[in-house]
Amino acid sequence: MNEVLTIEAPGEVALVEEKVSEVPEGGFLVATTHSGVSAGTELTYVKGDNPYLNATFDRDLGLFVPGTPSIEYPVRGIGYMQVGRVVESRTDAVREGALVAMTYGHRTAYVADPLADRFVALPGDLDPLLGIYVAHMGPICANGLLHAAHDLYGPAVQQLGDGVRGRRVVVVGAGVVGLLVACFAMHGGAAEVVVVDETPARLEVAAALGANVLAVPDAGTGTGTGTGTGDPAVTLKRRWRHAPQDRGADVVFQCRGRTRALALGLRLLRPQGTLVDLAFYTEGAGEVRLGEEFHHNGLSVRCAQIGRVPRGLAHAWDRERLSYETIGLLREYGPLLRRHVITDLVGFADAPRFLADLAARRRQSIQAVLCHDVEEEGR
Repeated sequence: MNEVLTIEAPGEVALVEEKVSEVPEGGFLVATTHSGVSAGTELTYVKGDNPYLNATFDRDLGLFVPGTPSIEYPVRGIGYMQVGRVVESRTDAVREGALVAMTYGHRTAYVADPLADRFVALPGDLDPLLGIYVAHMGPICANGLLHAAHDLYGPAVQQLGDGVRGRRVVVVGAGVVGLLVACFAMHGGAAEVVVVDETPARLEVAAALGANVLAVPDAGTGTGTGTGTGDPAVTLKRRWRHAPQDRGADVVFQCRGRTRALALGLRLLRPQGTLVDLAFYTEGAGEVRLGEEFHHNGLSVRCAQIGRVPRGLAHAWDRERLSYETIGLLREYGPLLRRHVITDLVGFADAPRFLADLAARRRQSIQAVLCHDVEEEGR
């Protein structure tokens, strides 16, 4: 039998059993070894504030419109960071025993079709636990770097680090996305990478990965606008001078789904700078104050979503290449990421309670991974 994580209703998380279907000719069966939790996205379903739960998304128009919600409860198989071992294969595309990274949701087994399901065979020198980042989460973050590169070079982008190499970079938000983006920026040759966050423990993780860090004072009390040295925008604009009346970050990666973080990100930029936004906002935007720095400094905001690479780059920079870039990053930063970013190893049986606790703020986590054998992984 196959156990599948399901959200029955807001706040109600459970495991349900499903029969594993027969492996068809040309298909293969994977047994899940690791399944990464994307708390930012998945908790929106547990809390009930994901926009797909409250409106219809018209894909032709690209608009959320009133109507029957695009997704209704129960929501099954959320999650997009899976690693599985191929236990049966009826295709030459993948051999039995191989470890593959995929995006099939939190479930203990999955029958895949190579013509419909994307998979990445993991190299033997990569820690399988880190394989959770290869199929989707790593490419999400790499795509942010790609947008920064495209902002400078358009379709002439050659390397993922083209938009950060030799430049001063700020990452707002020290969750998983922000930490991986910071690693990509350092990996890509940035002159300096500064991670800004409100949580001291997360800044400690960013520092352990090799980034410089700045704290946001008085978290949650405003947008961080001020004139003292405790204001990250003031601190960095005093440090980073390009020319008279030209100070601040060359590029900001906004990786926290709070409008006060977006407001701060705009304040950190040098005039005519670009903010690459990887965050997922489920609240209003009253704090962004578009009449201030955004308007007066001629700033740009680019939304980097994995569904789209920059225009003109789709052929050269597809998802496969972004996964390859992720593997390269993990070879350099893997041990640090495992030690400092992966904070929780959770058995599948404990997953419902774990997600409910995260949604209710009864516990904190940076990166949680559901594991087939928690005791073995913890050694």
